[in-house]
Amino acid sequence: MSEIACPPARPAWRLALPPTLRPVLSGLVVPVLLIGVWQVIAAAHVVAPYILPSPAAVLARFRVELAGGTFRGDVVASLSRALGGFATGAPTGLAFGLLLGLSRLAGRLFGPIFLAYRQIALFAWVPLLAMWFGGGEAGKLAFIALAAFAPAAVNAWRAAAAIPAPYRELSKALTLGRLDHLRLVALPSALPGMLTGLRSSLIHAWLATVGAELFLDIAPGLGGRLNEGRDKFEVDLMIVALTVLAILGLGFSQLAATAERQSLRWRRR
Repeated sequence: MSEIACPPARPAWRLALPPTLRPVLSGLVVPVLLIGVWQVIAAAHVVAPYILPSPAAVLARFRVELAGGTFRGDVVASLSRALGGFATGAPTGLAFGLLLGLSRLAGRLFGPIFLAYRQIALFAWVPLLAMWFGGGEAGKLAFIALAAFAPAAVNAWRAAAAIPAPYRELSKALTLGRLDHLRLVALPSALPGMLTGLRSSLIHAWLATVGAELFLDIAPGLGGRLNEGRDKFEVDLMIVALTVLAILGLGFSQLAATAERQSLRWRRR
């Protein structure tokens, strides 16, 4: 009688962990190793402390910033700009992309211009936007909205253009009007692509927020704190700001992914 092969036993620590925590802990392995290497380099004085401060020094600077009160205001200012630009640029991009995808005439008229616009680097618009809107809050919001516009428009255009032909034929057979076709056929079919566009727009808006704060007039925000750290040669402040930017960016990405999954789950129902 042949022996039945048994699956390899899993480590006890893995069995004890809830399934939802396993990916989180796995994702922390590399960051923890990097911090360990960083600590070893700092302790061995391989690099001067003013160029690469130790993790303990960065953590101490983070506590000082939180106690000072201004850092929280910088975080709120950056978040407000990102969400404000996203709320302006993403819906506009969705509407424009649906127009290009649902109307052949609009696609022929505006599609080439939009494709040409996409070949221009985002930061190339900074001088023009600064002249039109100034380097203050209006200019920053315009730049962020521009960054959020393109991903939403591209994904909505592709999703609307890819609506299956039977859906269009069914709409014609039922003699649906344009609004009914849009509400009952086009939008439900294009929803997954639109949600992907919104997720990408939110991430682009956050990235553009940092760029706006770095390259336009100095104002409260995490980008301003990066400029402050550069001007004062305070590397610990720059690392603190970069770490907070990364954490908030991951939060935005996770929030958008969760909203996308929930929306698609509701659509299946």
